[in-house]
Amino acid sequence: MNPVFHRAAALCFGALAALSADLAQSQTAAPATTEPKTITFASGLSAPWGMAFLPDGRMLVTQKSGQLRMVSADGKTISAPLAGLPSVVDSGQGGMLGVAIDPDFSSEAWVYVSFSEADPSGSAKSGTAVFRGRLQGNALVDGKVIFRMNEKVASNGHFGSRIVFARDKTMFVTLGDRQSRSERGKAQRLDSHHGKVVRLNRDGSVPRDNPYVLKPVKGALPEIWSYGHRNPQGAAIHPTTGELWVNEHGPQGGDEINIARATKNYGWPEISWGCEYGTSPVETCVWSGGTGRAGMEQPVTYWRPESIAPSGMVFYTGEKVPQWRGSLFMGAMSGNEGGRRLWRITLNGDTVAKREPLLAKLNERIRDVAQSPDGWLYVLVDSGKILRVER
Repeated sequence: MNPVFHRAAALCFGALAALSADLAQSQTAAPATTEPKTITFASGLSAPWGMAFLPDGRMLVTQKSGQLRMVSADGKTISAPLAGLPSVVDSGQGGMLGVAIDPDFSSEAWVYVSFSEADPSGSAKSGTAVFRGRLQGNALVDGKVIFRMNEKVASNGHFGSRIVFARDKTMFVTLGDRQSRSERGKAQRLDSHHGKVVRLNRDGSVPRDNPYVLKPVKGALPEIWSYGHRNPQGAAIHPTTGELWVNEHGPQGGDEINIARATKNYGWPEISWGCEYGTSPVETCVWSGGTGRAGMEQPVTYWRPESIAPSGMVFYTGEKVPQWRGSLFMGAMSGNEGGRRLWRITLNGDTVAKREPLLAKLNERIRDVAQSPDGWLYVLVDSGKILRVER
């Protein structure tokens, strides 16, 4: 067959496959039957990025410029920035980013933050790092960087940066591909942290039962859990299965939710449901490598043709809104259709049964989503507010 004709036929088939898949995706989307209401819980934050509840209902919130602040349990008081934090590179998507508390916080009081760390040589390069300190008054003491990407890049994008704890109290950290065309292929390489999820002990050491410790692969970094991710900015542990779910930003379209399983390859940048930026028309464009390949995982669900810019997410397990129990809630930030929403994902096992875009009238970039100890759902928005979501 003429190679030019073969290429054209392949692209045509790919476009038809993508359109067929889009139709299947649209069948899982539905408008909310009853729009939730929001109540302003706290305001006055500056460029917030991540939040985590303490057992007593207080909340820790990161501010991208480099601060960690405490919000009182009633939302009326926001502390001065806590002391003891590391310096950050506050540029582009970088800054003080994810935050999580230790599973044994009541006795250990460890707090973990991810951030964009400068190159100590003074170059313009940076990389994702994780810092741990013990909360004591209005400071983190005994602080130490316990993890850093093995290679810094001259880019201010795609840091990933969500931190979540598994049931066994090991820690997952999501890492982006660093938004560089020349570097993004490293998402497929096991000797690089680019485009990975890593699994660590709470002190930053490597668990002895990590997949590449139990079954070493030449050159593979032992902390790697899964690979082939683009920019995973949301992560949550499934309350029933205990598995790690992550979302990630696609290029132009192709935002995904995946179940991040040990040693699995999620395809980036070899395959994608999105397109290179600037490709037109986005409704029919096809990634140069296609949307699927043997040995590479397919997402649980995805968005196309436009990106919604997914952010923090959480499985709802509370009692305040019983009909939400078991649903996955995820923020979105883009100005496209479906962005600036709170998405409710209803599941049937590992399959998406329905997708509901909520809070459209709010018109806020939702940066993070969390459940409080008493069972309410909260969202953190770029304008500096924390909102409680109610039925």
